Amino acid sequence: MRNLLLTLRYDGGAYHGWQVQENAVTVQQTLQDAIEAVFGARLPVIGCSRTDAGVHARMFCVNFRTDSAIDCARIPYALNAHLPDDIGVYDCRQVPDDFHARYSCVSKTYVYVIRNSPFRDPFAVGRAATVRWPLDENMLHDQAQAFVGTHDFAAFAAAGGSVEDTVRTVRSACVRRDGETVLFSVRANGFLYNMVRIMVGTLLDIASGKIPRGSIPEILQSLDRSRAGATAPPQGLYLQSVEYNFRDVE
Repeated sequence: MRNLLLTLRYDGGAYHGWQVQENAVTVQQTLQDAIEAVFGARLPVIGCSRTDAGVHARMFCVNFRTDSAIDCARIPYALNAHLPDDIGVYDCRQVPDDFHARYSCVSKTYVYVIRNSPFRDPFAVGRAATVRWPLDENMLHDQAQAFVGTHDFAAFAAAGGSVEDTVRTVRSACVRRDGETVLFSVRANGFLYNMVRIMVGTLLDIASGKIPRGSIPEILQSLDRSRAGATAPPQGLYLQSVEYNFRDVE
């Protein structure tokens, strides 16, 4: 029995998130359909994260077990032949038996994309949030540094999450501008339900003056979701990268 790691990317606009749901099309279900077509069985698939409806991934990792001897180099081509254009597998490798796409993860990086312009860009629809008033990216970057470190992020977690331990370590947080695009990137050992979107919403509320500058440390200490900002829309969020420490199986 081989344990295989797939790496893929997807546009989440047409899906109700990663995880299989009743009466809704998800990325996991669509990938399992392709795996069943190639391997001849409905195999359990473990994902590295539970992205929400409308959220995208530039790098998403899954693992599954199979008795098949299909060469890893052939598997991405075979799966892509059965996947829609908005999901693409680009790597497959055999990993140790104890590898788990979610629990073996060392860190993840998310990027939130904001279209900062008074004018609509049709090519950004569904792939970026829009803020029509000017943003000061340098000020937002300075404010975002309060997220860095090990904190209890209960104030930045949406209701409905099943995780009891809300302590996470944020290793870096950055806000930068690229023309009319403002990007917020954050790397951490793990994330809570809607955590990045609430971080972004809080920064935008600071930018608009709804929340005073310098308030993030107090919001963290409060553990009170009502003290943080609004939850930013899903379409601007991308799972950018996933990091593991493991060895390939020869």
